[in-house]
Amino acid sequence: MKIAVKRWVLNGNAEFRVSFRRSISQTEILQIGNRIRDNLQNLLFQTASEAGPPKKINMLFKWFCGMIYNISYELRFKTKLMLSLNLGFFSGQQFHISNSLLLRREYGSYLTTPEPGYNVSLLFDLTALPSDHAALIQKASMLKRNCFASVFEKYFEFQETGQEGQKRAVINYREDETMYIEAKADRVTVIFSTIFKDPDDVIIGKVFLQEFREGRKASQTAPSVLYSLGEPPLELRDQPGARVGENVGYITFVLFPRHTNKNARDNTIDLIHTFRDYLHYHIKCSKVYMHSRMRSKTNDFLKVLNRARPEVKLEKKTYSGRSYVPS
Repeated sequence: MKIAVKRWVLNGNAEFRVSFRRSISQTEILQIGNRIRDNLQNLLFQTASEAGPPKKINMLFKWFCGMIYNISYELRFKTKLMLSLNLGFFSGQQFHISNSLLLRREYGSYLTTPEPGYNVSLLFDLTALPSDHAALIQKASMLKRNCFASVFEKYFEFQETGQEGQKRAVINYREDETMYIEAKADRVTVIFSTIFKDPDDVIIGKVFLQEFREGRKASQTAPSVLYSLGEPPLELRDQPGARVGENVGYITFVLFPRHTNKNARDNTIDLIHTFRDYLHYHIKCSKVYMHSRMRSKTNDFLKVLNRARPEVKLEKKTYSGRSYVPS
């Protein structure tokens, strides 16, 4: 019944579709990073600068996607703080990340041998912190993003130098969701697979991506966006392990040289690697919006019914005590 109501709302109610489209046009770009981890690291750096290093620290932060951060002391030196990251997709992209020029360029001497059980580690000497450590914390907060960017940049370079035939990158960025990156001489194709766990999400996600694709027509420089539900696109028909099912969606971005050149690639990577979270976040926001609209309509209907309810004729008395029934 709930799904049937939403199908009617999305397909049959023109006024609601206009409002839904307006709500999509006001979407927000999600921030990169983890606010709790960043605040903790800032507190530790500030405390170390003012009162010396604390005696003990060992904290884990687990993301919804399964990635794990660990902030701890380096076992051999009590004045050095280690930030380690466990990446679920590292095993398939170990070569690109371990040999990443981007990570070396961004973190330099802070890069260290990964802590056991983790894939990337940064080591900070608390006795030699820069006076303004905000920029350093910002760099550390981008560690996950930069690991993704290591793979993206490699395939952007393949496209830029015309190296076709490179093996397709397969990034299992979640337990049951995958990203595919493939480079051609004139474009880079990025394909996301995503799972809609709620049948309602399938409907809303489809409408959201239709409106997203329509919005793309307003900009001639935006990348092409394709969407398929149930089966993988043609590019993945030969890909082993590509999921099939009624709740499986595939989103394809076709990136051209104007999106992958050195001036634009950072912004492209920021937007592309967070798109899955962006999509599901706004699906949830759309459901909240629909529920609030339906509750508002219900309240309006109740007010109309209350006003239309006939008044019950009760016996009344005059000032002198005589009884009568109003006509």
